[in-house]
Amino acid sequence: MAATPTPPPTTFPAGPPVAPEPPGRGPVRRLAGRLLLVAALVAAAVGGVLLVERATEPRSPSARPQRFVVPALDVDPGAAVPQARPAPTSPDLRAWADMVAARTDIPARALVAYVNAELTTRARTPGCNLTWATLAGVGRVESHHGQYRGTRVGEDGRLSRPIIGIPLDGSPGVRAISDTDGGRLDGDTRWDRAVGAMQFLPTTWSRWSARANGDGTSPDPQNLDDAALTAARYLCASGGDLATGRGWWKAVLTYNESTKYGRDVFSGADAYARKAAELG
Repeated sequence: MAATPTPPPTTFPAGPPVAPEPPGRGPVRRLAGRLLLVAALVAAAVGGVLLVERATEPRSPSARPQRFVVPALDVDPGAAVPQARPAPTSPDLRAWADMVAARTDIPARALVAYVNAELTTRARTPGCNLTWATLAGVGRVESHHGQYRGTRVGEDGRLSRPIIGIPLDGSPGVRAISDTDGGRLDGDTRWDRAVGAMQFLPTTWSRWSARANGDGTSPDPQNLDDAALTAARYLCASGGDLATGRGWWKAVLTYNESTKYGRDVFSGADAYARKAAELG
């Protein structure tokens, strides 16, 4: 197992996936008030990225990058799935990722992680029909693709600093979950916290985690390759066939039992897939 991450001074306020016992409970926590925190997080993360861009971008108005906007879609649970298109395969993957990253808010290295997780899942669980866009929809809500508070995704998939959630200590709007891993993943020996770019509880991570590069090292929630593949495994186990409205919504609402959360993920996934299709 990778070394236990040290929590940053300020922890991530978004909620963890409700820990999945048998699929049906969900890997992310079910917390009242979590959605407001997630909305604030996404707004803060996007705002932080824009400030960096404004400080470094060229002065020419014609060179100013366009902000990627995700329209909020009011979709009835189970009624539809986000637009889907097969992911590119190597050796074209990085060129595709660079192209899509330049027109969206997803870092190219995060796109590589999402696509590789789709390709691995397609080979191992072909009936799941998971897409990279669905993983991107989840990653957008959970940590803005590993960019929370200036965090970056390295070329090795590792986050530049750990993303650790708030303590689940039973405070107002927060479910109480006592420590389950001795602080090994979240650095907290009293309460559990969600970890990594896809915000998994330690118990969920211990059950579903997978090492993306197959090097024999323990999976690391602070590695986006591992986190994306783990999320893919969990979603497939929870929803079955994600090409169906029933399967897709069951999987996402198991990840977090909130219709608004599901719509947020749907909106992001659909917007990303449409932009990628537009780019060719």
